[in-house]
Amino acid sequence: METKTASSRMQSLVILYDMHTDYFIRALDGISDQDAQNRLDTKANHVAWLTGSLVQERFEMAKLLGVEQSPAANELFKDHQGIQDNVTYPSLKTFTNDWKKISPLLRDAFINVTDQRLNEMIEMPGMKFSLFEYVTFLIYREANCIGQIALWRRLMNYPGLKYD
Repeated sequence: METKTASSRMQSLVILYDMHTDYFIRALDGISDQDAQNRLDTKANHVAWLTGSLVQERFEMAKLLGVEQSPAANELFKDHQGIQDNVTYPSLKTFTNDWKKISPLLRDAFINVTDQRLNEMIEMPGMKFSLFEYVTFLIYREANCIGQIALWRRLMNYPGLKYD
């Protein structure tokens, strides 16, 4: 699907975004909610946290671009909260429902964002960067987190992530 973006800088990022939108659903396919909470006796982020974090970041990015929506698990993930011990995270279905809700809205925002807006600076504690740099980082982070979920699939004896 070819899409013309308002900023030529967003063209490739939208292609990656579309891939991640699909791979996210595929990565979670068949994982039980019980397994999604399993850290396999490590300190690693489990599938439920990775999933919720990905969803939260899409909502946060959408908010920066004027889409005022909140995910169901906002309280667990707002302000970039890390994984919490002794917390049962929502079901994967809850997260995928939010993913399906925000993804087309954020995609539209990505398609329509202008170079002027992408050049605007964003400040976070200890950091300052352009909106374009932030979008680029989040797209990179999505690939990283989806890859971690794919690894969890194998560690928990699920079939590998299917790309076709």
